[in-house]
Amino acid sequence: MTQVKTAKFTIIKDHICKMIESGEWLQHSKVPSENVLAEQFSVSRMTARRALQELTEQGLLVRTQGAGTFVATFKSQSSLLEIRNIADEIQDRGHQHHAQQIELIAVDVNHELAILLGLKEGENVYYSEVLHFENNEPIQLEQRYVNPKLVPDYLQQNFADITPHEYLSSEAPLTEATNEVEAVLANHETCSHLLIDSTTPCLQVKRRTWSSKGVVSLAILTAPGDKYRLGSHLVF
Repeated sequence: MTQVKTAKFTIIKDHICKMIESGEWLQHSKVPSENVLAEQFSVSRMTARRALQELTEQGLLVRTQGAGTFVATFKSQSSLLEIRNIADEIQDRGHQHHAQQIELIAVDVNHELAILLGLKEGENVYYSEVLHFENNEPIQLEQRYVNPKLVPDYLQQNFADITPHEYLSSEAPLTEATNEVEAVLANHETCSHLLIDSTTPCLQVKRRTWSSKGVVSLAILTAPGDKYRLGSHLVF
């Protein structure tokens, strides 16, 4: 069987990503120059330039003419909403959190998911459905689609013991996120999980998260509007 060789510019990109994700290179740290990387990895300067350029286009690096290349400012989110682990939110209120894992499977990627997760139609994506409780009362249904290329062991977890957010934060550290928030009327199955009737307005957040290597997950978070709220803290 012929082994496919990894492109040299990809090796350089993976090295840079590893240095950033490990915390060895912090935000605003200066990255080695094209010449230094070319010598370190025994490649041409053009190959090193391609690696830096692609990471710059992905938003992981910032290149400044005459000054060099730097690790970009880490973005925890692109909206005003703070992204927190729901278990921590509940515990900070002095309440008890527990979770029920409803489903954890691999499903086919449809057209919409392929676009949102950067995958091809027909590929598998991991799907989890977890119901979160506050003081034994259902407070949020979390439906999450996860990129298996970036989190290959996702299906081996027990999300009654650890939240998906907590697990993903350790395996594919968050660099960016987008949130879409709307008021909805939940479908019958969601109402059944949340113990509400079909006329109860719900708050639904659709959240995409990225690590330095691409889109990690799409989460759909649905909660009864009279039991859950979102807040933000702005610093100027």
